[in-house]
Amino acid sequence: MSWDQVWIDINIATMSPNISEPYGAITDAALAVQDGKIAWVGKRSELPEFDVFATPIYKGKGGWITPGLIDAHTHLVFAGNRANEFELRLQGASYEEIARSGGGIISTVNACREADEAELFELGRQRLNALAKEGVTTVEIKSGYGLDIETELKILRVARELGKHHHVDVKTTFLGAHAIPPEYQHDSDAYVDLVINEMLPKVIEENLADAVDVFCENIAFNLEQTERVLSAAKASGLQIKLHAEQLSNMGGSAMAAKLGAKSVDHIEYLDEEGVKALSDSGTCATLLPGAFYFLRETQHPPIDLLRKYKVPMVVASDYNPGSSPLCSSLLMLNMACTLLRLTPEEALAGMTRNAAKALGIDNHVGVIEVGMTADFCMWNISTPAELAYTYGVASCVDVVKNGHLVHQ
Repeated sequence: MSWDQVWIDINIATMSPNISEPYGAITDAALAVQDGKIAWVGKRSELPEFDVFATPIYKGKGGWITPGLIDAHTHLVFAGNRANEFELRLQGASYEEIARSGGGIISTVNACREADEAELFELGRQRLNALAKEGVTTVEIKSGYGLDIETELKILRVARELGKHHHVDVKTTFLGAHAIPPEYQHDSDAYVDLVINEMLPKVIEENLADAVDVFCENIAFNLEQTERVLSAAKASGLQIKLHAEQLSNMGGSAMAAKLGAKSVDHIEYLDEEGVKALSDSGTCATLLPGAFYFLRETQHPPIDLLRKYKVPMVVASDYNPGSSPLCSSLLMLNMACTLLRLTPEEALAGMTRNAAKALGIDNHVGVIEVGMTADFCMWNISTPAELAYTYGVASCVDVVKNGHLVHQ
């Protein structure tokens, strides 16, 4: 018997809930890959005999293998930057004040409308490379910086193209209802009509999105408008998710959960009733510590309630130019622990197993089990907790994507 590759001298954080050890760990382990799938995993002492002359063997030097990291919430395709707003906030202006004065999302919208696809692709490629170097093998990219038909489609096309030219899998989300554009400031319902009746059909026609998202907040879209967009998306067969309870508790999370949302994201102001709704529907709670940190928030997400009701917690970068210009998934692991008080194991589950669930891809990635896609990383670490404990030292040694070694 031979396999496409075998890994030995390793420890494995499988992140499988079927293994009772912390991190689903298997120490002194081995792993075999065949046809892009995990063919065998377990103790090295139990590894079946195989043809060592016909099988490439990789030695991990006692390091750890984890599932490939999944960044399940990014706004990675955009032009321009908002460093000036960073200064304004440090001088005392609030995020809401900046947004209401024409800054915030709208300033990035203007830059994206002016940029062509080639420029957006090159900027996105650089950011995707940065995430890939840290072991990210799947990323979600949202639109939302166009707010007109042409630019929203442009951003989604670029995101799809990035996925075709990179080993990182790209899942795309249509976020046309991200903010109210200047031309609709006094008629937000008309803009919602545009999103539902014109933008969404074109997105579907070109197969540009896997999901639809909305920013449900007092500076964006109200509960009724949000429900209209999500209901239209669901009726079209797309997955749904939501930016919710970031600045106030509007009940968006509970509403989205009842509609079957895959995740609700931010959720600093989520209450117990909302947490129960997530638990009942199996909706994930996506924590975005980068935005919490960068905006200097003080309202913590309800971590204890999420634990109590066993809601899957996702950790993502929310990489974007305004509220989380931090293109590092590993940094998010650290921030999830230090700022939001997750354990290192919870944080890593939030960027593997639970992140896969939030994107609807947990049937083939997110854990290391026989039959799953061979997406995993080899780390030069002595314990999985190091991934959340330290930051800035390159510890990702190898990345295997779909059974192929793609980064050393």
